[in-house]
Parts: sequence; C-alpha cells; structure tokens
Amino acid sequence: MARERDVFAKAALRLLPLMALLYVVNILDRVNVGFAALEMNKDLGIGPEGFGFIGGVFFIGYFIFEIPSNVML
Repeated sequence: MARERDVFAKAALRLLPLMALLYVVNILDRVNVGFAALEMNKDLGIGPEGFGFIGGVFFIGYFIFEIPSNVML
C-alpha cells in the first residue's frame, strides 16, 4: 500500500508541472487568436461576422476530416 502511494506521488510530481505548463500554453494559444483577429479584420476588410463565418467553415472541415485522418494513422 505504501509503495503504491509512493508511485502515485512520484508520478504526480513529474506530471503535474508538465500539465500546468501545457495549460498555460493552451490559454496563450486561445488568447493569441483573439488578438490576431483584431488586426486581421482590419487588414482583410471583414467584420466580426465574417471572421466567425470563416472560423465556422474551418471547424466544419476539421470535423468532417478528423475521423478519416485518424483512421489513416
């Protein structure tokens, strides 16, 4: 029982810092898309609705091809 607890503690000490770092990177990635949208909308001459439509079209394609791409792997 004590050995099992030690293994879990050791795994937690190794995994939790990595998971926290990945969480921060995930937040930064999401925030950067929002900041990029501000400049891209001005440069491309589209409004927030156009940007949302383009994002929606991207995710529809992503959704459709997600399973076939995983099957090919």
